[in-house]
Amino acid sequence: MTGKWLQRMLPATVVLTLVVASLAGCSQADSSSDEGGEETAKEPYTIGAVLSLSGTYAGLGEPEKNTIEMELERINEDGGVNGHPVKVVIEDDATDPAKAQAATVRLIEQVDVLAIIGATGTGQTMGMRGDIDRAGIPQVSVAGGTVVTAQFDPLVFQTPWSNSLVVPFTLSRLRDAGITKIALMYDTGGFGADGGDVVKATVGEYGISVVAEQTFNPGDTDMTAQLTMVKGSDAEAVVLWNAGKESAIVAKNMQQLSMMLPLYGCHGNARAEFAEGAGDAAEGFRFAAGKILLPETYGTDSMSYRVATDFVERYTERYGKAPDTFAGHAYDALYLIVEAMRRLPEGFTTAELRDEIERTDDFVGIGGIFTFTESDHNGMSEDDLVMYRIQDGAWVLDTP
Repeated sequence: MTGKWLQRMLPATVVLTLVVASLAGCSQADSSSDEGGEETAKEPYTIGAVLSLSGTYAGLGEPEKNTIEMELERINEDGGVNGHPVKVVIEDDATDPAKAQAATVRLIEQVDVLAIIGATGTGQTMGMRGDIDRAGIPQVSVAGGTVVTAQFDPLVFQTPWSNSLVVPFTLSRLRDAGITKIALMYDTGGFGADGGDVVKATVGEYGISVVAEQTFNPGDTDMTAQLTMVKGSDAEAVVLWNAGKESAIVAKNMQQLSMMLPLYGCHGNARAEFAEGAGDAAEGFRFAAGKILLPETYGTDSMSYRVATDFVERYTERYGKAPDTFAGHAYDALYLIVEAMRRLPEGFTTAELRDEIERTDDFVGIGGIFTFTESDHNGMSEDDLVMYRIQDGAWVLDTP
């Protein structure tokens, strides 16, 4: 017991103190004048972030961390927030709700953050809620579970499209394809179980029935037993709800079992890791996600397209590969907080910051255009989604 407690409490912390670059690069915006005319640096505004940099969701947390690092440099080079540099302290939750909760406590009690970005996963995000409420600080989650904002908390906001948006969008495409019987597979973690519940609750509205239902655990490395049961059913397609590396295993296991059923996934699969992990077994895989993967889908004459292509170009130049949707979720979370800070006067409180985030209206982000209200802290719609298909190892737009 003691060893596990110590392991959990040892800080797996990456401190990103990206404060205006260096002394030689300091700008006037990062200082203020005292009564004697001497310039003094303004105190940084510190934000926390709880991301999955290891464990099942490491493939999601890495682009989120990359984005925060890159955008912080840009924000601080531009004067920070009204002359205050912005600092982010990132904690790795190892895709573990208990570690996410412990990281939240550290950020609140030891770092004294003004807001928290995260977590990467739904289960981890929900595990943080008690301490977020206790501290009264705003949280902007980058997880896509419906419960994140459906179980409404005035302190909690969300940047991905929730399962409550993606599931109906996906089911409507299945209906349009003439599919009436599906096999449902999902993992037992927070995001997968949430997606499975939403599918079962809404599938009948689309004239579709679930004729086989199978689950697996995060970290499982073989799903042939579950897929053998699916193969024996009269399912016309497999619907998979999972955001981890297990999705690629499902695709490969289906290929090994010579299953010719179409495989539909979700926004949790909107990353190159899936296509690379599944190899040619990913061919024909369909999933709904935002428009960042093919920026022309924003409309080339739109502000959204200009914001997205600028981000894609900078990210690709820095990291040698294009950003995925998870990078976009982190971009949106960081800027929703920073832009709210910029609209506030000096000395604002965390309560005032929460209120200002809630006032966000028509914020052009990577995931879509965000407008929050007193009852909607997701602010997205099905208009922000498109359907993709993997073809020759790359994603293409899957038109009806």
